[in-house]
Amino acid sequence: MGRYLAELYLAKGAASAVASATARARAAAAEAAEEDMPIRCLRSIFVPEDETWFLLYDAPTAAAVRRAVERAALPCARVVKAVAPP
Repeated sequence: MGRYLAELYLAKGAASAVASATARARAAAAEAAEEDMPIRCLRSIFVPEDETWFLLYDAPTAAAVRRAVERAALPCARVVKAVAPP
C-alpha cells in the first residue's frame, strides 16, 4: 500500500459542497475495498483561495485512486504519490 494525493479543482464558493463530495469519495473507496481493491480515503483538504481540493488515499496504485475518484464522479486533475516524513 502507498499514499496518494488526488488533486481536484473547485470554485471558491463550492466550500459547502466539499462535505458531500468527500462523503462520495469515501463511499466510492469503500465500495472498491468491498470488491477486493484495498483503498481508503484518509483526508480531505480544500484550499478555497487556490480553488484546489486534495484527497489523501491509502491505495495499492495511483490508478486505483483515479478509478475511485472517477467512481465518485469527481473531476480529478491528477494523482501523485505522497510521502510523509518519518
